[in-house]
Amino acid sequence: MTYRVAMDIGGTFTDVVTYDETTRELRAGKVLTTPDDLARGVFDALEGFGLPFADIGFFVHGTTQGLNALLERRGARVLILTTRGIGDVYQIARGNRNRLFDLHYRKPEPLVPRNAVAEVGGRLTAEGTELEPLDEDAVRLVAKRVREEGFDAVAVCFLFAYLDGDHERRAGRILREELGDDVLVVLSHEVAPEWREYERTSTAVMEAYTGPSVHRYLDRIEARFAEKGLSVPVHVMQSSGGLVNAGFARRHPLQTLLSGPVGGTMGGVAASRLLGRPDVICIDMGGTSFDVSLVMDHQPDVTPDGECEGFPLLMPLVNLHTVGAGGGSLAYAEGDGLRVGPESAGAVPGPACYGRGGTQATVTDANCVLGRVDPESFAGGGMRLDTEAAHRAVATLAAGFGMDPVELASGICDVSNAKMAQAIRTLTVEHGREPAQFALLAFGGAGPMHAAFIAREIGVREVVVPRFPGAFSAWGMLEADVRRDFTQQFFATGQSLDTAALAAALNTLDEQATEALAEQGIPAERREVTHGLDMRYESQDYTLTVPILPGEDVTAPEFRAAIEDRFARAHHQRYGHATPGAPVQFVTIRTTGRGLVDRPPGEPPAVRERGEPVVRDVVFDGAAVPTAIVARSALPAGATLTGPAIVHEETSTTVVPPGAVLRVDDHGFLIITLDAEEQA
Repeated sequence: MTYRVAMDIGGTFTDVVTYDETTRELRAGKVLTTPDDLARGVFDALEGFGLPFADIGFFVHGTTQGLNALLERRGARVLILTTRGIGDVYQIARGNRNRLFDLHYRKPEPLVPRNAVAEVGGRLTAEGTELEPLDEDAVRLVAKRVREEGFDAVAVCFLFAYLDGDHERRAGRILREELGDDVLVVLSHEVAPEWREYERTSTAVMEAYTGPSVHRYLDRIEARFAEKGLSVPVHVMQSSGGLVNAGFARRHPLQTLLSGPVGGTMGGVAASRLLGRPDVICIDMGGTSFDVSLVMDHQPDVTPDGECEGFPLLMPLVNLHTVGAGGGSLAYAEGDGLRVGPESAGAVPGPACYGRGGTQATVTDANCVLGRVDPESFAGGGMRLDTEAAHRAVATLAAGFGMDPVELASGICDVSNAKMAQAIRTLTVEHGREPAQFALLAFGGAGPMHAAFIAREIGVREVVVPRFPGAFSAWGMLEADVRRDFTQQFFATGQSLDTAALAAALNTLDEQATEALAEQGIPAERREVTHGLDMRYESQDYTLTVPILPGEDVTAPEFRAAIEDRFARAHHQRYGHATPGAPVQFVTIRTTGRGLVDRPPGEPPAVRERGEPVVRDVVFDGAAVPTAIVARSALPAGATLTGPAIVHEETSTTVVPPGAVLRVDDHGFLIITLDAEEQA
């Protein structure tokens, strides 16, 4: 078994990266995604490499199956089973604090209608003791309704179940006895053992809604891999940036919701270490969307909770900000203004220049009109672009504005770049940081084409383009560790903190994490467990996670002062102020178990091409400028180019604007330095 393989299934392309442990060669490629059957695209991509499946020793992939089910609202039909008297919690939801004064705000349509909520007797107190026994007969009646009305899944969400899950476990056992394996049963205390009833219910509903489609996909892909001779477990990227085997992903399908995009963030972590740059903005511009994430101090920005499509999620996930701005984003007129995205041409029909029937102008068509895309070398020469179709699509839209097509093409790119720059500011401001403090790591099929222009918008001086940028998310999956996360509510004030109870809780969570890593096949010498505490000032509503240092004795007299000081510094960094000495509260313990995996060595690529660059006109700032067109494989380590220049390769195109300088570092990364005067 000599090959390590990673795959990222995107909305437009399926990307694959292979590493041959014998020859130490990295290869990358892409094929169009097959929306009707994602598994078919996986095998199309692998067969293009000619790899014997029996020689694959490690396989990981990111899937958008659950996310697609949510975005397209084609998930399972779910019934909520909850405590009598609180059946309206999911419908009432919570007000949106970020848009209090937005007159156009509409909260998302719930995934489960009110008439699909069933209430049963049984109640716990706020301390977790039983106030009223579970009405098991009522649960059996609910099972009968589920069977008769054809529900696909049941989300069990009882009041205060995060304190004691016994009622939920008994209800789940009854439902599984009555319904068998045909109906997915999700227990909220297993999915999100945390307080806040609406958020916990929303998380359980999301798992029930997306779970069946993920189950079917994983069953299908594992069966087909087995038929072709794959003998190692299929691994799946989680939203937290860690890997798990497909068996765990099948039991906890929600963990895979953002598994595709976060591969790029984990690649950013690996790149930041190779480059010696601790703080990196990762931008992934594909055919459909633009994803932004941060790496700070060589670590991914992982949040203990978040939201997707307006629905809150109580689970660790990489903090991604996504906007509808990809190469396939459609440009259109709205009133007298030009708009770009979020609607995309996708893989079918795709941009007009793909020659697959698309007629509306897209960002890729605009770049084609500006001469920034080489029609002969696009996608490694695997696809020849129809430049005439791109010109027709842009000219049609330009006529409506009374503009020259080239002028409008520049406008399409400018609008798209501004939209992406704002997405970056949104994320950095959340951390109280300026974008100029980061390097910009650009990947995705279209990311390196726009990165320098986005960097100018936000004041970043340095852009980094990794090897195989169009398949970088897949490469990042080869760099990720196995990861399992655990939480436990632990409410205490600074004065009432019982350090002995805290130590006992940490030991229990440590054992759970260690056991979970062993189940994932991680040997003892490769296991690592870390802990953190969610903390806040008294009267605050939300928390910050503060790390407990490795080997730190939480029962030591100095622990409380040390953790409170750590919290104050974290609070000041995030919000610009802190109140040392003010009363604090401890809310939740968070434990992460990591299984450290082998990583392919980062060897520089060999120079495969020679010869002088081709020079042709490319439009920058409204004027056609003679521009060097160079193959990336012709650039050795230490090579430099002064813009304007365009570097093409198998998976992407890098644009170096006038005034910028490109250098190839020892790892094969392209480092673009922008003119300092332009950053003022």
